[in-house]
Amino acid sequence: MKARYAILVLFFAVAAFIGCGPSYDEMKRQTRAEQERLRKADSMALKVGVLPTLDCLPIYVAKEHDMFDTVKTDIRLVQYMAQIDCDEALKRGRIEGCATDIVRGQRMKAQGMTLDYVAATNTYWQLISNRLARIRRLKQLDDKMLAMTRFSATALLADYAVDSVKIDPDMVFKIQINDVALRLQMLLNNEMDAVLLPEPQATTARLYKNPVLMNSRDKDMQLGVIAFNGKTMKDERRQKQLKEFVKGYDAACDSINKHGLKHYAAVIRKYYKIDDKTLDALPKMKFGHAQAPRQKDIDTADKWLKNN
Repeated sequence: MKARYAILVLFFAVAAFIGCGPSYDEMKRQTRAEQERLRKADSMALKVGVLPTLDCLPIYVAKEHDMFDTVKTDIRLVQYMAQIDCDEALKRGRIEGCATDIVRGQRMKAQGMTLDYVAATNTYWQLISNRLARIRRLKQLDDKMLAMTRFSATALLADYAVDSVKIDPDMVFKIQINDVALRLQMLLNNEMDAVLLPEPQATTARLYKNPVLMNSRDKDMQLGVIAFNGKTMKDERRQKQLKEFVKGYDAACDSINKHGLKHYAAVIRKYYKIDDKTLDALPKMKFGHAQAPRQKDIDTADKWLKNN
């Protein structure tokens, strides 16, 4: 009898507990309210598009090591594998800024977009051939496939390489491979004769004994930039966010320059998915404070775009 009474008491207690909980409609309303709160927070945040390339390292370091003042501004990183996807997100207003190159930036401007270059970056590209293709000189690119991205710094550099050795440009087959990781993998899988790669992908390619035919660092071209959508950055709130972004970015540059790349090995492993062998072989790099790109580099991009 006592056991039956205890079961009844437990039953009514559970029923009362369930009855006191939110109804299905209330839960739906709460879910919608939470979704709206998250949507609003996302729209108010400063969203920056980033890539798995070393020019973005100061942004990753600033985010991971709290160099962005989280009290004053909410800065969110949106990761992309291809430059073209990053730029498309910028054009569509899904992000406020991104790491890109001057060629793509100037093309977006020519298409009517208002774009502000906040920083010139240390990005450079290496033209690397497939070791099994036995290509040791640029002249040997004749009748070969070269991976790049259309209307970008890599397309400009591909033309520069071809023109420098006076190959018929129609005899070098430029293949559009936008994803930098895929571009590297196609080289390592012997699916491409040559590719244009930034760091750290270029280091991985070199470790596999693939020859470097050209390095843009040797050509006095500084084509990497961080750009923001000028139209969406007009109001005072966005300008304050941008100021905090630059402050954190500069602090990260100083820290990387002081301590070296390996000091931030954990950040590099997290965002670049590289092994220790590649990490140990990365070249020394200096990161400069945020400042506008050189006019000569903008002119180089404009001249190339005019002919393409």
